[in-house]
Amino acid sequence: MDDARRIENLLYTYADRIDRGDLDGVAALFAHGRIHGQEGGGPETVFEGADRVRALYGATVRLDPASGTPQTKHLTTNAIIEVDADAGTATSSSNYLVTQATAELPLQIIVTGRYRDTFHRIDGTWWFESRTMYVDQTGDLSQHLLW
Repeated sequence: MDDARRIENLLYTYADRIDRGDLDGVAALFAHGRIHGQEGGGPETVFEGADRVRALYGATVRLDPASGTPQTKHLTTNAIIEVDADAGTATSSSNYLVTQATAELPLQIIVTGRYRDTFHRIDGTWWFESRTMYVDQTGDLSQHLLW
């Protein structure tokens, strides 16, 4: 498997873990990285390391008590991945679309946007170095977010 495919799988692993409500697993993907809540934002918008990323998701994502999941499907598309194999670094831009259906909310698209990611290779394994999320469109987020 080539490096671009490994990175693509990392993008999909993020989506799978969040949809399963595995917030610890999502956080583990950022053990050597960070999430930027806003491009160029202050230190309060940067969540670095697994513990801080887990705290971010625990404070923002609503999990259904019965299923333990957010009852969502995160679809990641149009990934453009650039790898510098010699340096052990990579970048990616991709789009996301999130659907949700709950007892109170019929199936619908609740948010679309873009991810801008950087990656680094540590001991042969690719990790997120940074993720910046951009929101392009929003629908009814009342069943997805805690705020």
